[in-house]
Amino acid sequence: MTAPAAPIGDPAAAPPIGRPDERTIAVDLKGVEKRFGKFLALAGVDLEVRRGEKIVICGPSGSGKSTLIRCINRLEPHDSGRIIVNGIELDGAPAKTRDVRLEVGMVFQQFNLFPHLNVLRNLTIAQTKVLKRSQDEANEVARAVMERVGLLDKIDEYPIRLSGGQQQRVAIARALAMNPDMMLFDEPTSALDPELIGEVLDVMRGLARDGMTMMVVTHEMSFAREVADRVVFMDDGVVVEEGPPNETLTNPKTDRARRFLRMVQEK
Repeated sequence: MTAPAAPIGDPAAAPPIGRPDERTIAVDLKGVEKRFGKFLALAGVDLEVRRGEKIVICGPSGSGKSTLIRCINRLEPHDSGRIIVNGIELDGAPAKTRDVRLEVGMVFQQFNLFPHLNVLRNLTIAQTKVLKRSQDEANEVARAVMERVGLLDKIDEYPIRLSGGQQQRVAIARALAMNPDMMLFDEPTSALDPELIGEVLDVMRGLARDGMTMMVVTHEMSFAREVADRVVFMDDGVVVEEGPPNETLTNPKTDRARRFLRMVQEK
């Protein structure tokens, strides 16, 4: 016989004081290390991301930012430590990797669209092959997400006929078509001309307003101030400091963070 649920307000229904409810944790990294040959790209990273949180990860080139988020959906296997995503530990088991990738969308610096397929096919191929949706259902979802990113009129175009900003918005739509619980962005505006950056950030702002859990590697500090719940500064493969954007970006505690932010602001 199933025990009755604890009534609302019952202390038994709440996690112990000082400990987060595990159901609220989207990503849990403990002592994560990653090597490329002799180079230690991640040197023992500890980080928790709560569901619905918007995390901006910044730091100098080579600090481990992109490697970190690539490890979260196992595009890069970590060498030691633990990575748990939505309660699933990434330990190399193919089924667990598949399950995490179904829940975590990824947007890259380069748009990685299939050039020989039009936008509609770019958005439906994974839906039909991975999620086993019918073509009609996949088409309907594709139209809905293309409308969400403001490009429904481009659904029959080929990537080569789109601007860089439009291609990146299609890449975001492709990830959204898989109904992810969380989105990872790896410097999504770094390959764009300055006048195209705003249209991509506008789509990301909309996702943030809708409550999507997001981890964003970016140097767009104005976006971080506006959208992030927390800014994480990395250097030499470790988290150097983290905190609310107004605190971390305005009054960083470490010399490394101060030097980086001064350099970014001077550009």
